[in-house]
Amino acid sequence: MELLEFTLPPLPHFIASGFTKFTIGEKHMSRRNIGVFDMLAVMKGCLYIGEGDRRYEVSEGTALLLRPDAYHYATEGCREKTDYYWLHFQTAGSWRATDTVPPRRTPELRDERDESYKFDTSSFPLVLPQFARLPQPGKFGELMEQIIALAPEAHLNASRFKQQVLFQEALRQLTASIESQLASPAAACAEQAAAYLRNHYREEITARSLGEALSFHPVYVARCMQKEYGLSPMAYLLRYRIEQSKLLLMQTDFPIARIAEEVGFNQAPYFSSCFLKTEGLSPREYRQRFS
Repeated sequence: MELLEFTLPPLPHFIASGFTKFTIGEKHMSRRNIGVFDMLAVMKGCLYIGEGDRRYEVSEGTALLLRPDAYHYATEGCREKTDYYWLHFQTAGSWRATDTVPPRRTPELRDERDESYKFDTSSFPLVLPQFARLPQPGKFGELMEQIIALAPEAHLNASRFKQQVLFQEALRQLTASIESQLASPAAACAEQAAAYLRNHYREEITARSLGEALSFHPVYVARCMQKEYGLSPMAYLLRYRIEQSKLLLMQTDFPIARIAEEVGFNQAPYFSSCFLKTEGLSPREYRQRFS
């Protein structure tokens, strides 16, 4: 699978868009190093396009992203009437072509020797398929129509901003096509488990209760989470609880015992022990660094 991986922030930003109708025999133009990404979404018919040594048949309900640094060209004319949306965008951040989906994000352990740390300000990846079948072509077309309709008002900041918001939703729909292709029972189980742990981290959770909540055997849940996140369910829960406690230590003056209770620990000494083992300093010492 050909993928384009962007580092966020900054977000890719919308530049221009339009709608084109081709008759039989018409071709998409050939261009080299145009300096912007070109997204083509076909609603009817088919475009025949090459980029480098790859050739694509962009048929109804599919989309193709053409790179800003590559040569793309028509491989043949349309065999039937073809309607498609086009959209140009660019990013001020880094990006790369890859065939590997980045690993899932887990609650991270921080280097507390860095005294500048307060919040997680790290970047994260956005992966878009270079060629994909749109999960909901009709809704994608509606988004494109809304973006195009705002073009006469694009000199107004509010309208320009609205175009950017709609464009981000279009990107979200493209990422959904990757998730649908890569979805597996194990991945779905791991995602459900992670969501449950994040939503119920204040409560008492055991491997058995987690399995019952998800209607899966606890061993299967553990195997899925280890595969997708590299952590057992209880290790994932512990990391998430510690991260939530760090926010409370920085943002409130709650006693340590209350913070322990707020994030799901029954006993303050056990919380302090886990915090020390995970972070390398006690909760009190951690708080003092930001006071």
